[in-house]
Amino acid sequence: MLLHHRFIETAKRLGDKEYIVDRTTNRRVPYSKALIASLILSEKFQKYDKGFIGIMIPTSAGCILASLAALMSGRVPVMINYSTMAAKNCEYAQQKCAFHTIITSKALLEKIQCPVVPGMVFLEDIMESISIMDKLHAAVRSKLPLAILKKTVAQGDENDNLVILFTSGSEKEPKAVQLSHKNIAANLKSLEQVLEFSEKDIMLGNLPMFHSFGQTAHLWLPIWCGMTVVTYANPLDFKGVNDVVREEKVTIFAGTPSFFWGYVSKSNPGDYESCRIILAGADKCPDALRKAFMEKHNKVILEAYGCTETAPGLAINTPSHNRPGSVGRMLPDVFLRIENHETGEECGVRETGKILVKGDNIMKGYFDDFENTSLAFRHGYYDTGDMGWQDEEGYLWHVGRLKRFVKIGGEMISLIKVEDVLEKLLPPETKVCVVEIPDQTKGAKIVAAVTHQLDEKEVLKKMAEQLPNIALPKQFVVIPDLPQMGTGKIDFRTTTNMVRELMSK
Repeated sequence: MLLHHRFIETAKRLGDKEYIVDRTTNRRVPYSKALIASLILSEKFQKYDKGFIGIMIPTSAGCILASLAALMSGRVPVMINYSTMAAKNCEYAQQKCAFHTIITSKALLEKIQCPVVPGMVFLEDIMESISIMDKLHAAVRSKLPLAILKKTVAQGDENDNLVILFTSGSEKEPKAVQLSHKNIAANLKSLEQVLEFSEKDIMLGNLPMFHSFGQTAHLWLPIWCGMTVVTYANPLDFKGVNDVVREEKVTIFAGTPSFFWGYVSKSNPGDYESCRIILAGADKCPDALRKAFMEKHNKVILEAYGCTETAPGLAINTPSHNRPGSVGRMLPDVFLRIENHETGEECGVRETGKILVKGDNIMKGYFDDFENTSLAFRHGYYDTGDMGWQDEEGYLWHVGRLKRFVKIGGEMISLIKVEDVLEKLLPPETKVCVVEIPDQTKGAKIVAAVTHQLDEKEVLKKMAEQLPNIALPKQFVVIPDLPQMGTGKIDFRTTTNMVRELMSK
């Protein structure tokens, strides 16, 4: 199944049903008009180089239609992160994937103060170049019988690349993840089996589409199920997002824990009345956040788990099978192996080890990176680099990245566990990032970066009730604004560098 063909099928079937409600530009686009618009854009894209084409547009009707048009024209979208260092990200993507053209927007560049990078083409200029004949031709073409219309756009195989997404780069240089039509379709099929989606659902599209969570949940899931997607380009406009959820009667709301903290703090009773599924992913969901949503809105946050390389879903809690604190049960057709990080032997129930997975949702590999692709797979499984354990009922408990474990005095200490204990002792608005700093005597020491001053002695006394002495932070550093990725995750690598710099002074 080619997913741009699936879009054509859905658009032909649903016609005038509302597809995109773009709350940033106040445009409402039915499926029939989205089909015409994507056909027009696909013709415009024919003048650019074949192969990869960059897309750097916030979550909007423009981003969705440009992505569909690129695929229809036989090009593969390379999604570029505009949240930080946009110009550098453009140049990195161009160099890594050897392409020139980047579809972007003048309004975005102005807003983020990004200089023009060679190869940039502005969506505003493309829209101005559209003639009446372009519109008429596309409108007539959209009326062709389904089988014929599908033959007029790019053909291919389910194993062809659907999109290139870059890893977060929170720990090292970003890698270019190749996700195929088959990978994302497999994830959609799995999600459909455990969560009851329908054409009546209204999905909030507030996550960036350069992130796999946003790409699958906001671009492809609505098309797959015939939903309406309500796009809002700024997930950090907490009040604005709440207004959109309430006014558009959103039924499915997916986000990251750090964003959800903002939403619940700025929300009013009744804002989430229409929501039947609230899904948190991309980072650990704190108990305090679940409690805040339950107390204020009587709504359950369901935690899920995935990776960019797995398109992204691996495990999920559902309304009927939810174990708070876990990341849920494995999705259908996703296979799990937990193995000892030192011996490689398979772990038993409740034994912590490395999380390995396999299934049709696992990436083809990293583009032009044979070494990292080879290192990522073992026994036919993809090595997530995460640590976790599975309970007797099949729920997976994620305990952090292996890279976020540190060996002190022969013991493996989870920095995520230290963060988790510390977070529970601090006010909800205080953010925490626990890092490892080299130590001449013990090899490493644990330092906690926090956004507010705290009573260190009192906090350490309470932490000592739950953690061994070697796991306690040896120092606290105040960083009022912890650096974040575009998805709201704390940027672990940058935070570590900031802590080291502060301590060296």
